[in-house]
Amino acid sequence: MRVARKLGFSVIRMGDIVRAEARRRGLPLTDAAVGGMAHQERVEFGFGIWAERTAPHLRGTKVLIDGLRGKAELDVYRRVFGDRLRVLAVHASPETRFKRTARRGRSDDVRTLEKFRARDERELGWGLGDVIALADAMIVNETTPADLRRASKDWLEQVLGSSQAA
Repeated sequence: MRVARKLGFSVIRMGDIVRAEARRRGLPLTDAAVGGMAHQERVEFGFGIWAERTAPHLRGTKVLIDGLRGKAELDVYRRVFGDRLRVLAVHASPETRFKRTARRGRSDDVRTLEKFRARDERELGWGLGDVIALADAMIVNETTPADLRRASKDWLEQVLGSSQAA
């Protein structure tokens, strides 16, 4: 995120939009409440609903959207950005992600491996695997935060260079 901001991108996290809606409804910021509400909204209004609700918050010509969770959301952003859209998947093993989540300590993070796996299954049901498979590039995030920042910066600069050449 910091790397993108330093390169002049506006950054929006879809999860912030979801958590804001949960707070507006007075829900506790737990995985069960927030994830359950997010899922129910997808079922009721379509699996692209969170991208549709995020789109009005997008500002500028260089935008980084964090938290894409399904192909329907990807389709919404393809309509918004057209051929300019570039998707980067950042992937780490379940073990690595669980350890990082446990250290992060956000109130809606799960605390057990069983609940973590259930959350992964829920998000895969939303089409997360499709987004990863359709991404323009992937960074494997198994090492240090510095390595991730370096790889992210390289990719974003490549995207900026190719968009300026077009």
